[in-house]
Order: sequence, then structure tokens, then C-alpha cells
Amino acid sequence: MMNDILLSAQNLSVRFGGVLAVNNVSFDVQRGEVFTLIGPNGAGKTTVFNLISRIYTPTSGQILYDGQVLTDVPPHAVANLGIARTFQNIELFEHATVLQNLLIGRHTHRKTSLWSEMFFTAKTRAAEIEAREKVEQVIELLDLQHHRESMVAGLPYGVRKVVELARALCTEPKLLLLDEPSSGLNVEETEDMAFWISDIKNVLGITVLMVEHDMTLVSKVSDRVLAMAQGMELATGTPAQVQSDPGVIEAYLGTVDDVSSLRRENAKESA
Repeated sequence: MMNDILLSAQNLSVRFGGVLAVNNVSFDVQRGEVFTLIGPNGAGKTTVFNLISRIYTPTSGQILYDGQVLTDVPPHAVANLGIARTFQNIELFEHATVLQNLLIGRHTHRKTSLWSEMFFTAKTRAAEIEAREKVEQVIELLDLQHHRESMVAGLPYGVRKVVELARALCTEPKLLLLDEPSSGLNVEETEDMAFWISDIKNVLGITVLMVEHDMTLVSKVSDRVLAMAQGMELATGTPAQVQSDPGVIEAYLGTVDDVSSLRRENAKESA
């Protein structure tokens, strides 16, 4: 029987000098779910992402991915395992077209040799056709047809966010890491992003691990949520359970006395 756990973070800690950025964090991501990390700035969410994508190495603890110890895998091999990632700050080739950027996402599926590519053999031609077909499927899914031949540098910010998502999908991942997908988007673009994340899970069957601040988006698409603060776990559960947790409320808003004091100060200023 297939293990339902795709990713398991076990007692993860990472220290940068005297700063303990992640402190003994553990969680499991089930196959086919959207699992979201939330928390105030500096909570350690993106650091956890960087541990999973092997940009950082944990000081202690380990990560298991699809039955394999991920912390033993070099960073350049992560994509080949079926893990793709987007970034809070968009990382695209700005002086290439949307189509060219998406085709780069197919590099993990390259099966042809350098010799075959130099002479553009039948095997290479077949591989190019297959890559283009896969890319066109993603273009259609994310409504990027109009921008196919556009240079990335000339596109609006919101479209570039979608292009980065599309490039990640072109790798055909099992696990998709989304680092603040709604960052910089307007309300309409955020609603579109919610729709696409749901399709990525329900239509493509891809497991999603997300870092996000927009709680409306989190509530719409997340199956489970892990709240963090100061590098530690606060609560795990459904979006509703986590948002009503006293520890989470305190991390976001302060103590009850802090909130009451803030309200009194606001009332004085309005008077």
C-alpha cells in the first residue's frame, strides 16, 4: 500500500551564527493536499522552504521525501526527484519569451545526448515535440496563450508570477513549493491564483506546500495549515482551527491586553 505521506520534516532546526531560525519543527505533508505555512515575518517559513529545496542544510533533524532522505540529496538533484519551486521574488529569464522560459522547465526530462542534439536527430526532434506539447498544456491551463511569444521583461508583475508558476508546472512535479504566490497581486489576480492552485491539486494531482500571508487565499485552498512564530510550531490543523488557536492569535495580534491597549490608543486618536 502506498504511503500517504509524501514529505516528512522531522525535528528540523537550523542555526545561523547565534540565531536559531528554525527550532525543532516537525510536520507531514500528505499526498494530494495543499499544506500551508503561515506566521508573522521572521517566523522561519521561507527558511523551512530553503531546507526542503536544499538551499540550506539543517543543523539537526531530517527531511524524508517519498521514502528518501532528502537531506542527503545535493541541491542540483532536487528537481529530478519531482520537487519544483516558485520564489517570493520572481526568478525568470527576463530577456527570453514566456515560451522559452517554460521550455527551460522541461530540462529535467531531457533524455537525448549532446551528439543527438548537435545533429538534431529523429530522437531529438521527437523529444522537442513532446516538450512543446507539455508546455502548451500548461499554457492553456493558466491562460497564458496571449503571452506565449512575449518577452518576460515587458510583462506586468501579475503575469510574471503566473509564468513562474507555469515554469514550475512544466517540470511535472510531485511536490510544488509555492513561496507567497499572492505577493504583489491585486484582488482579482489573487482569486485567479486560488482557482489555479485548486486545479493544480484536483486536476493535476500535484501536492502543494505553500507559504502565504493572505489568509483569505489560505482559507480557500488549504487542507491543513501549520502556524509558526520565532522559528517554532504554534498549531497545526484546518485553516479554521489554526486561526482560532489562542497561541496563533497572540502571535499575530499580541495578548488580549495588548489588543485592548491598541484599541484604546486608536480611540484616543479618533477623539
